Amino acid sequence: MTDRGLVTVLGAGSWGTALAILLARNGVATRLWGHHEGEIGILRAERQNRRYLPGIPFPAGLELEGDLATALTGAREVLVAVPSHAFTETLERLAPILARDTGLCWATKGFEPTDGRLLHEVARDCLGREDLSMISGPTFAKEVARGLPTAITVAATRREHARRIAAYLHGEAFRAYTSDDIVGVQVGGAAKNVLAIAAGIADGLGFGANTRAALITRGLAEITRLGLALGAQAETFMGLAGLGDLALTCTDDQSRNRRLGLALARGLSVDRARAGIGQEVEGMHTAGVVWHKAETLGIPMPISEQVHRVLFHGLDPRIAARALLERALKAERD
Repeated sequence: MTDRGLVTVLGAGSWGTALAILLARNGVATRLWGHHEGEIGILRAERQNRRYLPGIPFPAGLELEGDLATALTGAREVLVAVPSHAFTETLERLAPILARDTGLCWATKGFEPTDGRLLHEVARDCLGREDLSMISGPTFAKEVARGLPTAITVAATRREHARRIAAYLHGEAFRAYTSDDIVGVQVGGAAKNVLAIAAGIADGLGFGANTRAALITRGLAEITRLGLALGAQAETFMGLAGLGDLALTCTDDQSRNRRLGLALARGLSVDRARAGIGQEVEGMHTAGVVWHKAETLGIPMPISEQVHRVLFHGLDPRIAARALLERALKAERD
């Protein structure tokens, strides 16, 4: 192990487990926490996450812990990797026990579903901190856990913090780039999930590769408009946390959001489609927030609007697609 200090990963789902495996392989002292003591006991005994990442053994140095306070003991950095709907609750549990000199980073993608706050706003409100960092980019947990080449962005309010997190993650097959645009990186990582549902619907309806390319391009324009209105930097959306993540999640069936769209195009109800996936589909939580923000800010986001109508108002996906095709002629940059 290195002497860079302990990193505690909170969240023993597929993404948290993959990040813990990556860190431990990089020689970082790593502890993985999950909120179900029984499940952590199984992970500890089997030395793999058979449910989410079967057949991928844990590195020898990876510790498993089911008690939150114990998991935080001695940690230099805490990396939160829970679903967006559990992010606020997790930070509220952290608030009274997180040491002031322990850094906070998260790998959660999404908004706070109840009020639409960006997650750095949640962290600031819960913990009273301004020194915050997060990671995002085109990643599937299984590929990271298998050691396949991957690149991500680390965004932080302080450059030194971003560099420290990047140093933990950067390895032989994993590249970590840094950014100071914490707003843009968050918006890109969250809003792309809504577009991935749209891509799944379009492909499920048999619209073809031309449609998929158009949807990704126009979806990127929507995400960029939203990001700029929230204070992001335009160039962020041409990078890993913008175009990179959008292209990945719209085109590969490892994406749960894309698979939800495919199931809806087959005629399944939202509830049946989600049940068939069996894991969190972040786009479900994000679609409502994105639609509300677009309405409030007066930002045209027609693809996201139609996804919202399909998910929450029972609109037939075919009618949603027709509504997009029948929109009035306009300049591409509008």
